[in-house]
Amino acid sequence: MSLPKVTLITVNYRQTELTCKLLDSIKINSYPNLETIVVDNGSLNECNDIFKSHLPTVKVISSTQNLGFAGGNNLGIKSSTGGFLFFINNDTVLTDGLVEALISRFKISDNVGGVSPKIKYFDSKEYVQYAGFTEVNSWTGRNETIGKNQLDSDAFNKPHQTPYLHGAAMMIKREVIEKVGLMHEEYFLYYEELDWCSHIRKSGYSLWYEPTGLIYHKESASVGKMSPLKIYYETRGRLLFMKRNYSALQFNFFKFFFYFISMPTKLLEFIVKSQFYLTMPYLNAALGKKLN
Repeated sequence: MSLPKVTLITVNYRQTELTCKLLDSIKINSYPNLETIVVDNGSLNECNDIFKSHLPTVKVISSTQNLGFAGGNNLGIKSSTGGFLFFINNDTVLTDGLVEALISRFKISDNVGGVSPKIKYFDSKEYVQYAGFTEVNSWTGRNETIGKNQLDSDAFNKPHQTPYLHGAAMMIKREVIEKVGLMHEEYFLYYEELDWCSHIRKSGYSLWYEPTGLIYHKESASVGKMSPLKIYYETRGRLLFMKRNYSALQFNFFKFFFYFISMPTKLLEFIVKSQFYLTMPYLNAALGKKLN
């Protein structure tokens, strides 16, 4: 019996070296039926041959415009042929057996719509970054990442349903995308995968954390661990997510919490930590303005 075809999709934005290291890890993966797509966002048309020198079978799709995380992945979806689509950040490194582990979870039930593996930090491999999520709180717009910054242990070795997959590594069944649609591109960066997962669950599918699969993540390599770009798009994405996924009443309660409690607290934190360069990006996002 042949193994199902899996399409790996990653988005590159002028990070050739990172993407090449990901391709190297894909090349040594044992799963035999893989299609790999690199969406080259903001392409300078200099990477195609370099990528192919690391993985000759890679399909490179060039976009002169930076389409963001959602737009780039959507472009990859449109060119994919696999029955399962594995979305991975270009700052990740695959471990052998990862694809098989995720595919095995789908075999448990036709109801399984998507799966994320255990994610650990590339530079601190004994520490967990992701072992599932908790639900976003309708009042605060916040949730928790299970296992984050904790030493790996048996506590994180049990598969379980999760309300959201992790955008750095998530496998989705094609039929799910055909039913739910593509990622919402208004986000550009951050929260688009949480939004997508919310709609997948509303369509009747379950989402799973699968600890027998493992991937390493070089977190925030694209925008910086605490950069103006990250602060802006995380804040903007949080507001958009709450507006799109909760009732008008819930959203109004959230806005009260955000503008009268969360925002003053965050601005005070920036001042205390002398992170003044983050205040304007945060305020621009909170007030619905463009990033300067």
